[in-house]
Amino acid sequence: MKQVQEAPELAALDRKLDLLTAQVQYLTEQARAVSRRQEERAELVQDVVPIVNDAFRITTEQLEEVQDYVDLSDLLRLLKRLLRNARNAEAMLDQLESMQDLAQTTGPLADSVVAKAADLLESAENKGYFAFTRGSARIVDNVVTHFGEEDLRLLGDNVVLILSVLKDMTQPQILDFLRSIISEGEAEVSRPVDASVRSLLRQMRDPDVRRGLALFMRLLRVVGARAVEGSKYDGRSITVGG
Repeated sequence: MKQVQEAPELAALDRKLDLLTAQVQYLTEQARAVSRRQEERAELVQDVVPIVNDAFRITTEQLEEVQDYVDLSDLLRLLKRLLRNARNAEAMLDQLESMQDLAQTTGPLADSVVAKAADLLESAENKGYFAFTRGSARIVDNVVTHFGEEDLRLLGDNVVLILSVLKDMTQPQILDFLRSIISEGEAEVSRPVDASVRSLLRQMRDPDVRRGLALFMRLLRVVGARAVEGSKYDGRSITVGG
């Protein structure tokens, strides 16, 4: 009967011993974890202390260089100003980020535009646009060099008349007439010329030759009349002929 009563007490004692063992094991593991953290902190302190010392030394050296130019009140005022403008700085950073995103988005497009522009410039160079521009610049330079202010004023006063003459000269019938004369004249010049009196008299019997002489004489009459009218404008006498 006594042994039956002692059995539950032994079982309860065993459970208490097991619980105590588990608690001791848990406390041991916690102690080990604390010890490891302390060791890690000690190692971190050992690694950080030299870095902090170097940073403090460098900071001290840099501050010694500017201590004659910077006061503590200036630093405090700058710090307060930075704190007051923290929102502005944040907004500025947001804008920079937006600009960076925009640059990343438009970067390929910009590269395409640059490549297209380079192709156009190369094509213009091959076609001679730049050479024409350089030649035009030399023409303008010669005009500026050889014409004075009075010449430019007269040119401005008569530019409408000059353009009218050019317009008349560029009429299709005028250009066809000049082109035919030049082409046929080149062919005639290349042929041998008989300057004898008999040859000249024979040519005078040609209706086309007589018509050309009549037109030439009419043109001389117009030139003479215009020369007389021009002498009335500038006050100078123009003598034609002997």
